[in-house]
Amino acid sequence: MAKRAIVIRPVRGMEDTLAAGRAAGLAIAGWPLFEVRARQWDAPAPEGIDGLLIGSANALRLGGPALEAFRGKPVYAVGAATGEAARKAGFAQGAIGSGGLQQVLNGLAGRPLTLLRLAGEKRVPLNPPLGIVLVTRTVYESVALPMPSELEQALKADGGEGPVVLLYSAEAARHFSAECERLGVNKAVISLAALGPRIAEAAGEGWAQIRSAAAPNEPALLALAQDMCH
Repeated sequence: MAKRAIVIRPVRGMEDTLAAGRAAGLAIAGWPLFEVRARQWDAPAPEGIDGLLIGSANALRLGGPALEAFRGKPVYAVGAATGEAARKAGFAQGAIGSGGLQQVLNGLAGRPLTLLRLAGEKRVPLNPPLGIVLVTRTVYESVALPMPSELEQALKADGGEGPVVLLYSAEAARHFSAECERLGVNKAVISLAALGPRIAEAAGEGWAQIRSAAAPNEPALLALAQDMCH
């Protein structure tokens, strides 16, 4: 009997993942452990900005009216999904990465650019190559939520088989682990499918198994989850 996959992303991302997982044939359910909220931010003068550096579609959804001033600027996106969100929002395409924002920046080495990084409150530090200047603004925050009783029961009800929980960030890994410990959920029967090694490491020890996706994107993570569930 196949295990069930569980998604704990914020609602918007969770719905997309559930749809993609079901299309791939996974038995998958979701309960959000985070809520994404917009933050007020002061936009720099658009004439001094050559493009936008975006690590999440949340920045585009929650950036608010101030984004309009940058509509003609190219977007340098962390991955295909974020790049597609930028295209649908009416932005020009600069470059699309496949291994994180640092990889995107490294690909721009040698080009003198001033990029507006629209980011969440918690973000990965970046080291821009020589000639690239980053202007960073926090436009959203991800707020951790207590584990809902339905998720707690689902984790316990799967018994000895245990579900496979998908992890998209180190923050989610740490919060999920802490909530399991707080509520007495048996971590030893739960398997974790992480988007990358840094996320897997953040989850800590005591799980049935922890594996990282072959590439830092959702199709690779869903393929891993499918393998782990079967």
